Amino acid sequence: MSTADDLRTTEQPPHKPKFTFPSALTVLAVVTIAVWLLAFLVPSGQYDRNASGAPIQGTYHRVDSGQSFVDRLDDLFLAPVNGLYGVQDEKTGQVGPDLAGELYGSAGVFLFVLAIGAFITVVFATGALDRGIGRLAHRLRERGALLIAGIMVVFSILGTVEGFAEETLGFYGLIVPLMLALGYDRMVAVGTIILGAGIGVLCSTVNPFATGVASSAADISLGDGIVLRFVMWVVLTAVTVAYVIRYARRVRRNPERSITGFLPGDRDNNQEATADSGSASASAEEPQLTGLHKAVLVTMGLVFAFMIFSVVPWASALTGDADATPYGFELGWSFPQLAALFLCAAVLIGLVARMGEQKLSSMIIQGAADFISPALVIVLARGVTVIMNNSKITDTVLHSIEGIVKGTSSGVFAIIVFVVNLPLAFLIPSTSGHATLAMPILAPLADFAGVSRAVVVTAWQAASGWMNLWVPTTAVTIGGVALAKVGYDKYLRFVWPLLALLFLMICGFVAFGAILT
Repeated sequence: MSTADDLRTTEQPPHKPKFTFPSALTVLAVVTIAVWLLAFLVPSGQYDRNASGAPIQGTYHRVDSGQSFVDRLDDLFLAPVNGLYGVQDEKTGQVGPDLAGELYGSAGVFLFVLAIGAFITVVFATGALDRGIGRLAHRLRERGALLIAGIMVVFSILGTVEGFAEETLGFYGLIVPLMLALGYDRMVAVGTIILGAGIGVLCSTVNPFATGVASSAADISLGDGIVLRFVMWVVLTAVTVAYVIRYARRVRRNPERSITGFLPGDRDNNQEATADSGSASASAEEPQLTGLHKAVLVTMGLVFAFMIFSVVPWASALTGDADATPYGFELGWSFPQLAALFLCAAVLIGLVARMGEQKLSSMIIQGAADFISPALVIVLARGVTVIMNNSKITDTVLHSIEGIVKGTSSGVFAIIVFVVNLPLAFLIPSTSGHATLAMPILAPLADFAGVSRAVVVTAWQAASGWMNLWVPTTAVTIGGVALAKVGYDKYLRFVWPLLALLFLMICGFVAFGAILT
């Protein structure tokens, strides 16, 4: 055979590059340029403001932005800087890094994200949380339904208080074989992990990456609306747990009804169940919790409990009066205090776990580094709002949307906010970036509709959380089904009835919350 024939034989067809959805940073960079260009076409205008700075409905009027092309170019160049520490001039309303006035940038939220990243990383470095969940799984290994419920509730609690999501990827190696040993299929493990943590994030109560960032962008307290979000979390978590358990029992009674089927070896360790609780192989040793592990878990719980106490407006929550005089014990903490809290808590956890100065320091630095991406996303998103503010088109956009919601009831308005944010959650996969971009428009709309801004925050985060339960652009979903060796199409088939039910329940909750306010 000739050399030419050899080459033809071994030649491979050109590899077609696979499309991957761009990162949140890339999306926001594109959005920044797009908004900057649109600012040349959208007419500038503004509302009159009341004493608190909120726009007054019906007062919109056109104004001249007063910006030259060079000024606009400067805004584009400095957008990330202004997004971090831009200051808003009290007289002109312009934002810049060298002006005098109130901080407009997201420096407080930026540092808060890095601080909680340091805290979470230090906690995981102790191994206490992993062992605690592993111990729970081992203790409940012979009671299938209780095991599913226990793991899902723990994941949901972590999701609602600190955005526990990507961290779940490390638990597939433990939970998948455990569920198979109990006679379930791999989809039960996927549902337990993805839906357990996901429903917690969807119903975030004080999750800093969802509720925290959105509340900051909406200019309200992190604790505003916590009662509605808590009730929503309890109900939707119960419904989701019941949904997974129902499927698990169906598969156990009749394995042929499994959506995924079983891979070779999946049924080898299964012991035939003689009762609904079932039984499983007890060969695996129970993870042991040392005194240090227990101390770390208790300390972690106390830190989050104190965070909730520090941000909740107790007088308003207990009396139902949004203008109630705060009780003397209320702290009214915001992001600067919370950033300090989690930095101190990271050090405290390190001391409790006896890490040593070198390891503790490296863990804090590593944690801040791991969370620099969501922190930068917040900065870039805030930079977009600076461009809109300086070109005076924010109120123009707000005025155009005002006409759509004008005349609608408060309940319908809340549902519209939820539905509108569904496609935005897909286009902007970063929860923090989505919140920072959307809230400056949505929050004032709530004022026009006579609805609490906290309801808008709840509707927004529910939309983001609902989408993240199934969209293929999230690492939690795609990574989870890949680790469990479950087809994404089969996961969609499993989850769509629950998604439809959650959709209707969320609409009911946000509408009810809007009517109450």
